[in-house]
Amino acid sequence: MSISFNGLGSGLAVSDIVDALVNAEQAPAEARLNTQESTLTTDISAVGALKSALQQVQTAMEALGDSDNYQKRSTSGNDDFISISADEDAQPGGYSVEVNNLATEHKILSEAFDADAAVGEGTMTLSSGDNSFDIEVSDTATLSEIRDAINDSSDNDSINATIITDDTGQHLVLSAKESGLENEIKVEVTDTDGNNTDTNGLSRLAFDSAGVQNASEIIAATDASITIDGSLTVSSSSNTFTDVIDGITITAKKAHDTDDDLSDISVTENNNNIQSGLNNFISSYNELLELSNTLGASSEDGAGVMAGDSLLRGVMSKLREQITDSVDLGNGNSLSLSQLGVETDRYGVLTLNTETLDEQIDANVNLVQQFFVGTDEDGFAQSFDELMSFYTDTDGIIQNRIDSKTNQLDDIDDQRESLTSKMESLSSRLYAQYNAMDLLVASLNSTSSYVQAQLENMPGVVSNNS
Repeated sequence: MSISFNGLGSGLAVSDIVDALVNAEQAPAEARLNTQESTLTTDISAVGALKSALQQVQTAMEALGDSDNYQKRSTSGNDDFISISADEDAQPGGYSVEVNNLATEHKILSEAFDADAAVGEGTMTLSSGDNSFDIEVSDTATLSEIRDAINDSSDNDSINATIITDDTGQHLVLSAKESGLENEIKVEVTDTDGNNTDTNGLSRLAFDSAGVQNASEIIAATDASITIDGSLTVSSSSNTFTDVIDGITITAKKAHDTDDDLSDISVTENNNNIQSGLNNFISSYNELLELSNTLGASSEDGAGVMAGDSLLRGVMSKLREQITDSVDLGNGNSLSLSQLGVETDRYGVLTLNTETLDEQIDANVNLVQQFFVGTDEDGFAQSFDELMSFYTDTDGIIQNRIDSKTNQLDDIDDQRESLTSKMESLSSRLYAQYNAMDLLVASLNSTSSYVQAQLENMPGVVSNNS
C-alpha cells in the first residue's frame, strides 16, 4: 500500500502524474488485447455459423440416404368396417373387402354357488392357446378364492377370472385374453372324489367344448373372417389380417350387413420423400451459400469476416465439386443431382426442376434410390455425409479451429490479469518514488527557511523588508 502526500512538499499533483504515467503504459496494452479479443470472438462466431449451416445441409441429405423412406405406399379405404396399412412390398392396385364376422374372445360361466360354500377339492388345469397352468384347490376353498388363485397365478398369461352374482348365487366367469378358436378355454379337473366329469365337487367347473361342459358357454370363440374380391375367404384368430394381400395389413372393425356397401381399398406408390428431401437439401444449401457470400465478401463496400479464409474457400469448393459429381451405378447406369432436376444458376443458387425429377422416378425409381442409398458401395448421401463430417464432427476441422480460438481467448484473460498486476506494481513504485521526492523537497525547504532566518539575525545584516 502506497501513501501519497499529493505534493505537500513539492506542490506537485502526484496522483495525477502517477495516473497519467500508469495509463500511458496500460492503454496500448489493453487496446492490443481488446483488438485480439474482438478478432477471436468474431472468428469464433463466424466459423460457428458456418458449422451450423453445414450441419443443416448434412441433415437434409441424411434423410435421402435412408432406404426406409423410399417406395412407401399410400392407401385409401379406411371406413367403419376396416382400416388398412401397407409397406413397400404391397403392389399398387385395388381390392374389395367384406367383413363376414369379427373374432371373439371365449367366455364361460359356472353354475351358481353360495358365497361361503366350499366348491370341492382337487386340481384344475386351465388352458387357452399355448398357455396352460394348474390351480390347487383345497377342500375349504370358496369360489372367490378360486378366482383369486387363477388371477394370481404366475403361470397364467391367457385367462381372466371374475365373479358375477345374481339372484341364484355366485358364478365364476372365465374370459380368454386373446380371441379366436385357437384360444378357446379348457378346464380339466382332477377331483378328489374320483369322478372328474360329474356335477359334484370341483368337477362342476370342468369345461371342454368337445367334451365335458359342466360350465355354460356365454360367448363362443370364433375367428374373424373376411372375403376379398367376392371370392377369397380368409380367417384369422384376431381381427388383424397380415400379408393376406402382399404387404397389406387389414384390420376388421365391424361386420358388414347384407345391405352395406363393401369396403374398397387401393394402394398407390408414394415416392414423395425424394422431392421433399431434395427441396430441403436445396433450401439448406442456398442458405449456406448466402452465408458464405456474406462471410467471404470482398468488395468496395467492405470485406466479410472470413474474406480470403482458406477454410471457407475449401469447404465451399468441395461442396460444389460434390454436388456436380456423377455416381456410377453399374450396368452402364449413372446419375447425378443435375440429372434428377437439381439445377444451378450462374450465382451457384440451386433450384429443383420437378418435371425432370418425376421423369427419372417414373422411369426407374430403383435407380434413383440406388443413387442416394447405394447397394454394395456407399450411395451419394453417405459420401456426402463423410465429406460434411470432415468439417462438422466434434473432432473435425471447424471444431478444432473453434477450440484453438477459445484457448487463445482464455490466454487473453490471463494476460489481462497479468497486466492488472503489473500496473498495480508500477503505480505503487511511482507513488513511492514521488512520495520520497516530496519528503526530500519538504526537508530542503525547511532547511532553506532555517538558514534564511539565521542569516537575517546576524549582526550587520540589513533586512530587505525595512
